[in-house]
Amino acid sequence: MHLTTRGLLLLLLTAPILALATWLPLLAWVALAYFVLALLVLGLDYSLAQPVSRFEVRRIHDNRLSLGAENLIQVVVRNRGLRTAVFWVRDEPPEAFEIEQRILTGAASPRQTWSGSYHVRPRRRGDYRFGDTSLRWLGPLGLVVRQGKVATAVPVKVYPNLIDVRRYDLMLRRNRLQELGLRSARQFGEGTEFERLREYTPDDEYRRINWKATARRHRPITIEYQTERSQNVIAILDCGRMMQSPVQQMAKLDYAVNAVLLLSYVASGKGDKVGMMSFAADVDRFLAPKQGRGQFYRMLEMLYAVDAQPVEPDYGRALTYLAHKQRKRSLILIFTDISGGAGLSSLIESVTPLAKRSLPLVVTISDPDVVAASRQIPADSAAVYQRAAAAQLLDERQLTLEQLGRRGVLTLDVPANQLSLAVINRYLALKARSQL
Repeated sequence: MHLTTRGLLLLLLTAPILALATWLPLLAWVALAYFVLALLVLGLDYSLAQPVSRFEVRRIHDNRLSLGAENLIQVVVRNRGLRTAVFWVRDEPPEAFEIEQRILTGAASPRQTWSGSYHVRPRRRGDYRFGDTSLRWLGPLGLVVRQGKVATAVPVKVYPNLIDVRRYDLMLRRNRLQELGLRSARQFGEGTEFERLREYTPDDEYRRINWKATARRHRPITIEYQTERSQNVIAILDCGRMMQSPVQQMAKLDYAVNAVLLLSYVASGKGDKVGMMSFAADVDRFLAPKQGRGQFYRMLEMLYAVDAQPVEPDYGRALTYLAHKQRKRSLILIFTDISGGAGLSSLIESVTPLAKRSLPLVVTISDPDVVAASRQIPADSAAVYQRAAAAQLLDERQLTLEQLGRRGVLTLDVPANQLSLAVINRYLALKARSQL
């Protein structure tokens, strides 16, 4: 129990009465009587506030929380008492989560329900647990504050970012993908698969004219093609030590995992076969390309369990394994780190043969801290060395990307917060140009 300001003042009024008792001794008895009466009033307020059992508390959230996203958590409090309750709620999300607001304030009339919400941002995938919910509520006289806990502890799993997948699906249905920063997911006039017949326009190529349809309708008719379906898209995740390095409190591997999940959803929705592989010193997981939403959920479960290892990645072994498993032409996206390490030359030598029969795309995450360090104005000798080291890292990075490009390997180097959208846009652009 805690006293409010009003409750403290009620007790402190005993002090001036005792002070007057210096001149009027009878007032000492008055002060004692007042003090006992104040305690009785405080006890009455405490009793009328009722125990924590007067509240029913529920926590509402997705069964699968999304990595690196703002996940909505709702707390619902039902007042089962006969008096209005003014209360404060402190929920206990896992300590590893970023929390925007820890204490919620609410009020509920008798037999009524109050709902409050806050957001959590998980920084790592895995199994976690919410704790019990703590409540503090005001007595009806406003003199005391009671407190207690309601058993709401429950386990929760953090998966790759499903919120972005839902947002993409919603915007796709509303035909508003541009608001997400995505280009049109469907482009007529490209590809080689037949889409439809329509009337000829002056901008159309003559070779697109369908002469049989033109003869039947007695006016020029053009064939429109769509991008090919049922093509292979394979995401390869480097789970080596460099992918453990954090960018804005989240590991590079987790940014890559979120990008692969969204890519798999978009590609499967366009009819392509999607697969994935993860590796470090050896191949950890392999999922052969397949069509359909079922494949998306299989990838979701596989991505949930992917984790980085403190070893150098073996690109040669991984890509040799892929060559044996997958012989059909595919778009192969290799999510890796080229910030340094002994494996860069191995990456260049191992990925080059893929360009002969597939379309390799090396995807890397740029580190904003390194970029900022290379542009800083040095204030001391330590800053000079820091700037020089950062500039050298960026130069080596650019050299590696140029070497890959000269060997026919596509590259994509973007900041972490732009990775998912950049990967989807590149995928859509390659399909629209029929490069797959």
